[in-house]
Amino acid sequence: MGRSRRTIPEELLLLALDPATGTTAQPQSLDLGLAGAQLVELALAGRIAPDGDRIAVVAPRPTGDPTLDCALELLRRRGAPVRAVHWIGGPRLGLRQTYLSHLERCGMVAAVPGQMCGVLPTTRYQATDTAISREIKSRLDSAIRTGVPPDPRTAALAALAHAVGLGKHLYPGNEGRSSRSRLRDLIRHDPMGGLVAHAVMDVQNGAVAQPRRNPAPAGPTRPSAPEPARGVPMQPRRGSMARVVAH
Repeated sequence: MGRSRRTIPEELLLLALDPATGTTAQPQSLDLGLAGAQLVELALAGRIAPDGDRIAVVAPRPTGDPTLDCALELLRRRGAPVRAVHWIGGPRLGLRQTYLSHLERCGMVAAVPGQMCGVLPTTRYQATDTAISREIKSRLDSAIRTGVPPDPRTAALAALAHAVGLGKHLYPGNEGRSSRSRLRDLIRHDPMGGLVAHAVMDVQNGAVAQPRRNPAPAGPTRPSAPEPARGVPMQPRRGSMARVVAH
């Protein structure tokens, strides 16, 4: 995969950056969205494919993008297809910072050091070329305004933007209500983007269905102890850090 094209995780993060404050909108759900965006990017690259509500690796060869290749290798190691909600809901410690650092190395954002409460060092990120963010958003605007089905990348980006709650950030106030509604509707234009976006929302809502158990054998049986619940792994709690990234 060439690096001349921005990946969907990078574009989602650029959309979430507030140009005035240097923080990211919806930071908790954005982490889930970035994990989902990796799945969409790998699917567009032909490395994975949906298998019902699961994700299967169909071509394990590297893409050339280290962050995506790390995700691809983790999926490959699972062996069997993994449910999208379980993948997205798993620990993704540092994923947002990884992409912020990458965007900084590419010159798309600049790190601005600061302090929290005058003591704890923090880092905010400012876009160095706002034309890039405007171009990304204009693709969403065009799809919303014209009603023409967007290309798969834009459709997936729109689905993820809606899923992580960026609608009010991108189209605020009462005047943006119709645009937010149309942004949500774009979810239907890309099957993989739709699958991932719904998984992101399911994880946020805690509405992750448990795998069905095998049916009980016929005839009377003694009741057995209940099987421990196997839900979506919780996101790790943040501990104390020498440096904090402002959200």
